[in-house]
Amino acid sequence: MNEMEINEMIIKCPVCSVEGVAKSIMKEIEIPHFGKVLETTIQCPECGFKHSDVIALEQNDPAKYTIEINKNNLSIRVVRSQSATVMIPEVGIKVEPGPKSEGYVTNIEGILTRFEDAVKKALKLFDDDASQTNGKKTLSEIQELKKGNGTATLIILDPFGQSNIVSDSVEISEIPEEELCNLKTGFSHIEE
Repeated sequence: MNEMEINEMIIKCPVCSVEGVAKSIMKEIEIPHFGKVLETTIQCPECGFKHSDVIALEQNDPAKYTIEINKNNLSIRVVRSQSATVMIPEVGIKVEPGPKSEGYVTNIEGILTRFEDAVKKALKLFDDDASQTNGKKTLSEIQELKKGNGTATLIILDPFGQSNIVSDSVEISEIPEEELCNLKTGFSHIEE
């Protein structure tokens, strides 16, 4: 990675509203296989608030990234832009971007851990029998994939082509127009 420019400011904390304590750091970085990004971090020593985001600075053609998850590729690097949808169809899990969606860099195991954490939270929120049964089944399937047992398909749909799975095994294809029209971006639209 090549760091380009660093901008540091002391700001009012967006959470505890204490003036002049939170540090905002913005760095423009060149990431191999991905391009230029703006990495932002806000940290408040007063209340402990921390927020990080990675924002792609280059727009590419819409792209669908597909790779088979297996025991040999859990460490493959994954870059997910703030506008991308991530899914594993065989397990029935999908995360779409929303207004507070963040980009991140992780690996396939990290993607599985994010899904695992989300299912665990859902199990605490929904206590009806159907939700508990489905949640526990999904959680078990994710945990088996993390252990390297079985295979599944990781798909990232990015309307701005800013995500990536850094592997020779990844299949990159166009997103069909009808699917692209229904793909969420996480950005608000104002219609007149």
